[in-house]
Amino acid sequence: MAATNQFFADLSGFLWGPWLLILLVGTGIWLTICLRGIQFRMLGYALRLTFSRERQGQGDISHFGALMIALAATIGVGNIAGVATAVALGGPGAVVWMWITALFGMATKYAEAFLAVRFRSVNARGEISGGPMHYLESALGWKWLGMLFAFAGAVAAFGIGNMVQANTTAEAIVSVAGVSKTLVGVVLMLLTGLVIFGGVKWIAEVVSFFVPVMVVLYFGGSVLILIGNWEQVPSGLALLFEDALSGTAASGGFAGATLAQAIRFGVARGLFSNESGLGSAPIAAAAAKTNQPAKQALVSMTGTFLDTIVVCSLTGLVLATTQVWTSGETGVALTLNAFSVGLPGDWGPWIVTLGVVTFAFSTILGWSYYGEKCFEYLVGVRWIWYYRGTWCVVVFIGAVVKLDLVWNFADAMNALMAVPNLIALIALSRLVGRETKQFEDGLSDGSIHRYD
Repeated sequence: MAATNQFFADLSGFLWGPWLLILLVGTGIWLTICLRGIQFRMLGYALRLTFSRERQGQGDISHFGALMIALAATIGVGNIAGVATAVALGGPGAVVWMWITALFGMATKYAEAFLAVRFRSVNARGEISGGPMHYLESALGWKWLGMLFAFAGAVAAFGIGNMVQANTTAEAIVSVAGVSKTLVGVVLMLLTGLVIFGGVKWIAEVVSFFVPVMVVLYFGGSVLILIGNWEQVPSGLALLFEDALSGTAASGGFAGATLAQAIRFGVARGLFSNESGLGSAPIAAAAAKTNQPAKQALVSMTGTFLDTIVVCSLTGLVLATTQVWTSGETGVALTLNAFSVGLPGDWGPWIVTLGVVTFAFSTILGWSYYGEKCFEYLVGVRWIWYYRGTWCVVVFIGAVVKLDLVWNFADAMNALMAVPNLIALIALSRLVGRETKQFEDGLSDGSIHRYD
């Protein structure tokens, strides 16, 4: 087992090396050029469109429902523990590099969602199916690469989207309530089954309630800390930008970080947090009811903005203003420390713990749909119920076992999702740019309704 774990650790380290991070960011920069900075020009319209009701076109769920599934899968433990890890290893300046990564990642998220809707299909049960595997096959004729993506996605979902999240939830509940992991695993398995056996519409209904509530809760706690430490906010912001350009000197329990480390950990954690380029979110985007691929693409683009520019930024600012980032702690422990210092009584740890639990559970629901659609592409719809049943059982297993091997294996599979998707995005970038311009021209001359 140790040898297997080491193999996947080495494989993950290679696949997620500088070359892939450069490819991910480079693709975002290229798509920003092709789309003429659409993430800056049309963000306001995209945010308003998110809450509009689409009355035309095919689809199983609303714009908002598709976005909530994507956010359920991306706004997770990474926003609490991932940001803290980036700051602990790369210094506060890593947060600025997360922002830069997200700004270009918004163009990537737009393009992959556009293609998912543009090349989606209807399965044997009359449901919408789409995602990188479909546009790799339909637009480029590379079915073998689509099958590679689907295999990696179906397998990776059980790791990063299932067992890791279930284990995190169990650890958090056990630490505050003292109940057994077995009990947590059984309850989590049953709750998951109640949702996912209802299909994508029920998943969308549940996460459309869960995601806004958990974001408001975490947002509210963070804002209260910033208000309570308002005198430190300007210096905290200045610290982020100064360290982003110069690195961070050793201080307290913090060992210090170079500029290269700030860039490395900021870019890596930013990409892991918002999943731009990974190819997961467009699977949900394809199910949205719309008559224009560009509309859902704009809505999906806001997911990266909300995940990283809003939620991750709050965590980074809380760490900087409470000045706990020098403690030498990392991950969830560092964020817990910040909220404990920033809020009176026991409110801080409870908000973080509740955030971890709700974020992790919503990620389990979102990734169940991603994995299911990848599995469907490989074997058809007849085996979907077996996949859902297996998913629930694995939730229980994830809650009660140790996960070193699962982490490394899932990281490797996630890289094997990203590479085929990025190849497709680059190959189809001119198509996305051309048809997006036609959409914008239609908005300008009134032939396309802005909200319908």
